[in-house]
Amino acid sequence: MLKKIIAVVLTLVLAVSFAVPAFAAGQEARVVIGADNSEEQIADVYSSFGINRGDVTELQVTNSEERHYLEGLVPDQKIGDVALSCVYIQPNDGGGIELEVNNINYVTEKMYMAALSTAGITDAKVKVSAYKPVSGTGALAGIYKAYEDMTGTVLSELAKDTAVEELVVTGELQEALGDVSVDIINDLKGKLKETKNMTDDQIIELIRETADKYEVTLTDDQVQQILQLVKKFNELNLDPDTFLNLFQAKEGVENFFTSVGDFFKSIGDFFVNLFGGGN
Repeated sequence: MLKKIIAVVLTLVLAVSFAVPAFAAGQEARVVIGADNSEEQIADVYSSFGINRGDVTELQVTNSEERHYLEGLVPDQKIGDVALSCVYIQPNDGGGIELEVNNINYVTEKMYMAALSTAGITDAKVKVSAYKPVSGTGALAGIYKAYEDMTGTVLSELAKDTAVEELVVTGELQEALGDVSVDIINDLKGKLKETKNMTDDQIIELIRETADKYEVTLTDDQVQQILQLVKKFNELNLDPDTFLNLFQAKEGVENFFTSVGDFFKSIGDFFVNLFGGGN
């Protein structure tokens, strides 16, 4: 059964140096199907989307397309050789990002939200689904493909790559540190005005101070992972003031909804069944 994800409606969104594609009036939705699903599995996914096959334009994403983003970030044996994650995306002009997931047991709602914003996707209704529990990491490739097909504009490759790396790094941190991992990354993204002009040593000091704020201790390897991610954020030329407002707006919504459930669920073994039956 689909888990309703909190619809975070944002009026202030990421401003990036490259043009962020916007949905034109009358644009249609898209469905992207993992290429290795059977007809029966596809029918199950459409049922979870709440639409009939043929209602909207259908695209396909392959394992090789998913590998384009994940190779070098996760061990090859973890990627596998099949594509199973599916995506349904609709325009949401001015409405921010709304997410629903079904059978996704690794990528959290908050991780998707952060990664999509980093990639430049700021106004869309997105459903991610699979016929059985999967990690959901490969779904980003499908989201990119659908969004670009709808808008007719190619998202920045640097932004897409950075968003995927953010997803992977945050996932690794979450396995080690728990729920605060995304908060640490988002906190740092809200300080881009500072990090833009910092040396590596200064950024490292800020990373450790941020970790202390959330009462966690980072290893040297974890600090280096976060450092490289922050440097990539800086390369994107995100407007720090705009992003800070975005981060604060998200925090306010999250705090409001703490009474209806924890944003983060148990994610089990890291990258279990990723792609090869897990994507």
